[in-house]
Amino acid sequence: MSFINYNAKEIHCKIVYYGPSFGGKTTNVQWVYHKTATDQKSKLIALNTENERTYFFDFLPLFIGEIRGYTTKFHLYTVPGQVVYDSSRKLILKGLDGIIFVADSQPERMEENIQSANNLETNLVQQGYDIKQVPLVMQYNKRDLPNAIPVAEMRKQLNRYNAPEYEAVAIQGSGVFESLKTVSKSIITVLKGGEL
Repeated sequence: MSFINYNAKEIHCKIVYYGPSFGGKTTNVQWVYHKTATDQKSKLIALNTENERTYFFDFLPLFIGEIRGYTTKFHLYTVPGQVVYDSSRKLILKGLDGIIFVADSQPERMEENIQSANNLETNLVQQGYDIKQVPLVMQYNKRDLPNAIPVAEMRKQLNRYNAPEYEAVAIQGSGVFESLKTVSKSIITVLKGGEL
């Protein structure tokens, strides 16, 4: 649901980082923010509560390129990971163009990964989206941990739609830009009238 500002000749696209609490969503956005040229971004906004590090969203416009003379900007949002904030999750999903699902590779977090993936699908359906029609990237974060679940198992449990997937260590930037680049390219393809 890209927004077009005809006066400024800009297309604004929304990418949402979704996943379990403390899985690396905010770390992804912070990494992109700190590694992006200052003239291509606005202020990073984080709303925190005592229970959740990112209560509402982090925001960042990112210049990617032009489509038919229009500048394309991507706005990056994270959702709160805890289920208690589901109404905030739904609000943040409105008008999205793409999703990066950030899964935690620790075995003790797999159940929360699955719950979050199910919750994503439910929330998309409630808002009239078909998850198979939305650009989606699966990111398996925390791959540097010695007890990380094998990628094949992560794929089996979480990647139901055969979405592009990346191994990541978001705190080091590994897999962060690769995930963002892939979902951005998919969004651009859709904007140009192509299919996923």
